[in-house]
Amino acid sequence: MPERELAPRYDPAAIESAIYQRWIDADIFTADRTSGKDPYVIVIPPPNVTAVLHMGQGLNNTLQDVIIRFERMRGREVLWLPGTDHAGIATQNVVERALAKEGKTRQELGREAFVERVWKHVEWAGGTILDQLKAIGASCDWSRTRFTLDEDYSAAVKRVFVQLYEDGLVYRGHRVIHWCPRCLTSLSDEEAEFHDREGRLWYIRYPLTDGSGQGHVTVATTRPETMFGDVCLVHHPDDEQHRAVTGKTVHIPLTDVGIPIDVSSAVERGFGTGILKVTPAHDANDFDIANGMDRELDRPVVIDEHARMVDTDRVPDVLRGLDRDEARKKLVELLKADGLLAKEEPYQHAVRQCYRCGTVVEPRLSDQWFVDMKGLAEPALKAHREGRVRFIPERWGKVYEKWLTEIRDWNISRQLWWGHRIPAWYCEAEGCGKIIVSEDEPETCDCGAALRRDEDVLDTWFSSWLWPFATLGWPKETEDLKHFYPGHTLVTGPDIIFFWVARMIMGGYYCLGERPFETVYLNGIVRDSLHRKMSKSLGNGIDPLEVVERYGADALRYTAVAGAAAGADVVMDRDDMDATFAAGRNLGNKLWNVARFILSNLDGTPPSLSDLDTSQLELADRWILSRLQHATREVTDHLDAFRLNEAAGAVYHFLWDELADWYVEQAKPRLQGKAPGGDAARATLIATFETTLRLLHPIMPFITEELWSCMPGEREPLLAGAAWPVPQADLVDVDSEERFELVKSLVSAIRTIRAEYGVKPGKGVRAAVETASNLAREAIEAQLGTVERLAKVEELTLDGFDETVGAHAVLPDGTAVFVPLGDAIDVAAECGRLAGEMERLGKQLHAVTAKLANENFTTRAPAEVVERERRKEQTWRDQRDTLAVKRRSLGC
Repeated sequence: MPERELAPRYDPAAIESAIYQRWIDADIFTADRTSGKDPYVIVIPPPNVTAVLHMGQGLNNTLQDVIIRFERMRGREVLWLPGTDHAGIATQNVVERALAKEGKTRQELGREAFVERVWKHVEWAGGTILDQLKAIGASCDWSRTRFTLDEDYSAAVKRVFVQLYEDGLVYRGHRVIHWCPRCLTSLSDEEAEFHDREGRLWYIRYPLTDGSGQGHVTVATTRPETMFGDVCLVHHPDDEQHRAVTGKTVHIPLTDVGIPIDVSSAVERGFGTGILKVTPAHDANDFDIANGMDRELDRPVVIDEHARMVDTDRVPDVLRGLDRDEARKKLVELLKADGLLAKEEPYQHAVRQCYRCGTVVEPRLSDQWFVDMKGLAEPALKAHREGRVRFIPERWGKVYEKWLTEIRDWNISRQLWWGHRIPAWYCEAEGCGKIIVSEDEPETCDCGAALRRDEDVLDTWFSSWLWPFATLGWPKETEDLKHFYPGHTLVTGPDIIFFWVARMIMGGYYCLGERPFETVYLNGIVRDSLHRKMSKSLGNGIDPLEVVERYGADALRYTAVAGAAAGADVVMDRDDMDATFAAGRNLGNKLWNVARFILSNLDGTPPSLSDLDTSQLELADRWILSRLQHATREVTDHLDAFRLNEAAGAVYHFLWDELADWYVEQAKPRLQGKAPGGDAARATLIATFETTLRLLHPIMPFITEELWSCMPGEREPLLAGAAWPVPQADLVDVDSEERFELVKSLVSAIRTIRAEYGVKPGKGVRAAVETASNLAREAIEAQLGTVERLAKVEELTLDGFDETVGAHAVLPDGTAVFVPLGDAIDVAAECGRLAGEMERLGKQLHAVTAKLANENFTTRAPAEVVERERRKEQTWRDQRDTLAVKRRSLGC
């Protein structure tokens, strides 16, 4: 493969799109189930077709791509299956907001026209999202792209609904559910998220109806407006304080409605007054209490779907039609006026909010479709306990198990227009009441009457939980399904363990009797410099496409991976993008410059490493080749164990700190014809650099692919399809590593002395070394030229030293170094400067020591302030002692 000239500066924009097209043209990303290779499968968490990608998805998809590229290079038949999610409630909200800007509503458009409008949005957003994934380098199998409302996928959704219904696991239920009065739909437990907030606890007097006009029972509540839906008051059976009122009747305040006082073991005795109001149509716990009573109780609804007080005899006229918050405020005023409010107090409690719009949800009695989850959860729970499904980090496995053991039935119907329509039909004939659940649309009821289709759609997650196998063709027995299911790894965020991860595992066992994946790798959340989650509302988000345009995809990828310890949040600063993405950008520049140096020093066609006799290799050659084997093993082990950030750190360290900073610098004279051994240096450098490109490719695929195409010699045409490197035991050379490390430590020690004593960069120094062993002497003798050139030493002796004015250092093996400074610096001036520094430090030390000796300060100041002053004192004392040592070494 012929080499070609590289531009002086690395410009990602000039190469990235062309490289991606090269991969596409070569069909590198398409999985071939007939290849005979072991499969490796990741299904992408499908982005919602609501808007463009955000940085959290940029992180998540980069991590997936690192794993996929690694396994592809290891020889697996890789399938990374891409696609998008129709995201029912979220997408409908986006389109409704767009309509609102036009002064329209979905009701004005009608269902059919509204759904058409959503499809237009989906066509734009879905295509944009896939293009963005390509821009960050995602190596998905685009030929298998799926959408959760595709025709085949919709058939799978219908099949599992009908199958669950026929198995008695899907049912129509009348119970209290979570209702969003903004989105006008029911929500599952997981979609109604708890948020802590400061509320109020009102203590309300319920008058007894014994005619005395004197007695009352006091009830504490956070939602007084629901009291008009009360059907009884209850206290715990063991509550002696309220036993006397058991069986009596009270009036709901401000009304003539009488309700009984009863007992229930569900009452939490430590809350409020010990008396609980039971409102079965507006509280799920109250609904269960009412069902457990030994009498039939009504379930009056007093708040409608818009969270407004209903027009009913139970609700006072003045409150009817008011929003729940307005009604609460007015009601409290009325209770105070009538002497029915005993007291109110602040109360911190968790309130459920809609996960999409943030509106406080309203518990509401409603007819909905549910999935019985207990039986479905058992095999998913067993899979984790028996080690067939694992979580990284492991702590999330406990969270997963806890949710499964406490799982409740899943409300799957949504009062939306966008989504999978529920395949259920109701007979219109009076007295029939038959419900038909079918994959195919029935024409009439068995009784001959017309049918009405259910208006609701299914919860988005009801289609998403089929993603690992419906995307492969299930319920058909396709070749893809046979070959690529079960999969291997899922990379996602911990915030959707309940929404999606657990349900996919349940769905896999229910539909196919097998787990959908074996490893769940949970990445952290992208946060800003204040550790706030990035969001549009805060304006602190980073657009991954903006990063790609400014710094290139590889800079984004490296930054994301290097900061992404498993489960740990990733911090990025929107206000200082240059600093945030500096490491990735700088690494790209370093890699580019090393490649340019190699290409500019080829001197024809260099020999390959295999053409050389090992005796031709110098100490530095053997050292870097040995270090390369360690780096290869380290990076491989980290990627194998999903320590992606550590893999990034390991290859960074090898490239920058060992290859570029030491080997390239050591080899320059040989490469430039100023010293013998040029062929060995070229062969070593090219072999090492090529392997480094392989190691770095999963993390930074664009620049490594470009540089791969420029290197001389024969190899695989595309790095994306090249083999992953394997450590070569015959190149591990512990002795050479030990020897060259001694050379490195000597150079570093002299460089440190030069910097500490202010020796000018261009000024040469003398150095004397007293070696601690024959090995050290041999190593340094073999690399005298390297030491002199890299440390700017004019004269290096290994016969010890007899001068006294200079600086000393001791290497890790005990070898002593002395650098005479009398002819390298102005000793008198340096002594004066050090004396001035010591005097300044002495004054600071005197002041802080006096402050710490003052008992008034140490006893009255905050502990952290006192501790800060103690640290100052110690730091300044250490600095003064260091300066004193320097003065002595200079004979001041």
